[in-house]
Amino acid sequence: MRFILFVEGYTENKALPQFLKKWLDPKLPNPIGIKTVRFEGWSELVKDAPLKAKMHLDGPDKSEIIAVISLLDLYGPTFYPSKLKDSKERYDWAKKDIEDKVDQPKFFQFFAVYEVESWLLSEPKIFPIEVKRAFSTQVKYPEKVNFNEPPAKLLERLYSLHGKRLYKKVVNGKALFSKLDPGGVLWI
Repeated sequence: MRFILFVEGYTENKALPQFLKKWLDPKLPNPIGIKTVRFEGWSELVKDAPLKAKMHLDGPDKSEIIAVISLLDLYGPTFYPSKLKDSKERYDWAKKDIEDKVDQPKFFQFFAVYEVESWLLSEPKIFPIEVKRAFSTQVKYPEKVNFNEPPAKLLERLYSLHGKRLYKKVVNGKALFSKLDPGGVLWI
């Protein structure tokens, strides 16, 4: 049995399956699999999700598929109606829009508020000390970071100013996700 996880980028593809299994497996009688399907960005995911979800949910392995879960960052996509300005409005509208287009009962769309890197910000102790010291009080509430400087841009700036190296999304993101406690993130 497995989940199919649609993701938009390399960081999500490399880091999220193990991170999610770290949270999910202890809660289940038997471990389940998570197979990622990486798209080339949010626009390809939005365009191709209906066909790819149908291929998995109606395909030859359909009895092995628990659900297709899609995860996008709220920061980046530009398909929201222009009147929607805050994260809650965009989340609600986009979740319904994509789930309606896919139209499969075992398909679920989720969004990371701003970016999946906001989950990393929920546990400052996993960062190098010089970067951790540079966090503002705003970082205590990752969903309060904003569209002007979303989490990955914030990390790029702080690593550049205070770190001994640059922040590399895939390499650093994967390493940080391996240290992150999913119990503190997935229930925010």
